[in-house]
Amino acid sequence: MKVSVLLLTYNEEINIERCLASLDWCDDIWAIDSGSTDRTLEMLKQGGVKVLHRPFDNFANQRNFGLDEADWKHDYVLHLDADEESTPVFREQIEDLSASDAVDAWNVPSKTILLGQWLKHAGMYPSYQVRLGHRERLRFVQVGHGQREDLPADRVGTLNVPYNHYNFSHGMQKWLEKHVRYARDEAEELSHAQRQDEAGLATGGRRRLKQIANKLPPALRPAFRFIYVYFVRRGFLDGKAGLAYALMMATYEGMIGSFVFEQPMNDTARISSGDTARS
Repeated sequence: MKVSVLLLTYNEEINIERCLASLDWCDDIWAIDSGSTDRTLEMLKQGGVKVLHRPFDNFANQRNFGLDEADWKHDYVLHLDADEESTPVFREQIEDLSASDAVDAWNVPSKTILLGQWLKHAGMYPSYQVRLGHRERLRFVQVGHGQREDLPADRVGTLNVPYNHYNFSHGMQKWLEKHVRYARDEAEELSHAQRQDEAGLATGGRRRLKQIANKLPPALRPAFRFIYVYFVRRGFLDGKAGLAYALMMATYEGMIGSFVFEQPMNDTARISSGDTARS
């Protein structure tokens, strides 16, 4: 199968060269840039990438914008971020695919890389996201800080070979700063799910973990996440990287719990604001 590629970029000069080098087999690459101020745009231009511009609000809207606005050469689009890369085996898997009217998109696994090491155990491998799909039939919806496919499950296939994800390429401080925003979004989703009794919507390994965590008191979430990543998933077999990741995940869960505590005050403020506006 011939595919086009859609990249999401924002100040990714540290990653973009590796990403584009891994995509030298693709003849149609587009990027949605969110206002880069480093050398990202220059490097994209040098790599022959066509660039669209859109301020970032969430991942689903960025990807949907690209699907709607780009002049695609191929019917199927591979969605990657700049800190992700294809591999030769991943490329072969895609080339061996055949278009089908029965499948609109494919779930794709990824390898999480930390401190130069694949987190085989701590990184929840294999966890899947829909990252390849028909340019007209696949659209995304935002859930928490990430996106999910807007498709019935029976229209989604599954690939077996992963791409690589360098989640921490900007350093742990940047990762933590970014995950403060993610934690806020997750807390809002959790509060909404609890109000609507929708916690059971989660499916798949990572989504099942979220379902369990969502039912825990906020104060217990960090300990649960550390125990699950480091002991249940045997993250200790990943050495120093596995321990670092388990601690980071526990910290992230603590941030979500803190924002959950803040939600009732936010809801009260919104209700009060609405009452004031109506009076």
